[in-house]
Amino acid sequence: MAVAYPRYLVPEAHATVEQPNLMGSSPFPSVNLTQDDLKKIAAYKAVEHVKSGMVVGLGTGSTAKHAVDRIAQLLRQGKLKDIVGIPTSTITHEQALSLGIPLSDLDSHPVIDLAIDGADEVDPCLNLVKGRGGSLLREKMVESVAKKFIVIVDESKLVKFVGGSRLAMPVEVIPFCSMHSLKRLEDMFAYAGCVAKLRKCVEGKKTYATDNGNYIIDLYLEKDIGDLSKASDDILRLPGIVEHGMFIGLATSLIVAGVDGITVKTKVGNELEVDSFCYKDLRNEF
Repeated sequence: MAVAYPRYLVPEAHATVEQPNLMGSSPFPSVNLTQDDLKKIAAYKAVEHVKSGMVVGLGTGSTAKHAVDRIAQLLRQGKLKDIVGIPTSTITHEQALSLGIPLSDLDSHPVIDLAIDGADEVDPCLNLVKGRGGSLLREKMVESVAKKFIVIVDESKLVKFVGGSRLAMPVEVIPFCSMHSLKRLEDMFAYAGCVAKLRKCVEGKKTYATDNGNYIIDLYLEKDIGDLSKASDDILRLPGIVEHGMFIGLATSLIVAGVDGITVKTKVGNELEVDSFCYKDLRNEF
């Protein structure tokens, strides 16, 4: 579905290099792609890596949903066989089950061949923020044991640093004394202008609960928090913290769909291998 541009390598330490400008190179400049179209394009591109016989981690969210749909479609068509899916949330479990994807869990399959999931933020070194949909713990459990973890996003999710969108960086906590945990987290990152909020349900009255029965505290950051590994360790040392939404060093590949084409970043040692594509056609019926 795409025409490849030349491949090049970017050292991770200098991964802030600008992407190739594909503006004007698209053979379909008049095609208006919605954000959901871009999510679907990224998801379909990722599913090209799924092979028969694989154990596949099934992500959660609006982008990952397209990948689950595509896997099911290929199974129905007989183009994929003997796939076992490991869902990362109740909603993905229900979706996959309704589509006829065979499912299992980490108890039966402690190592996963490939996981595909979206992200709320991606920094230049492929560190992620995930969990704005509330499934960060199960997502991290599944994706941390995947041999390959492909992240699929549209270009709006790219940030200069973790927290750079100034939207929520989630932390899952036990319900007991959750406001105490909130205050400790806010104080911990006060140097980054942190404001912490206990997540509420959409209607705004009840406290939101995860699939695991825990609460989520959303951290809103004004500045870069610095060393992510240190920040991770500091958060997890606090009693009452279950997990945080920073996925540090877990992604092996990133697929970004933009209005002018697709960019694929793959970790190769300490470098990022970058391939860029322009849209040649819309064979996948986006």
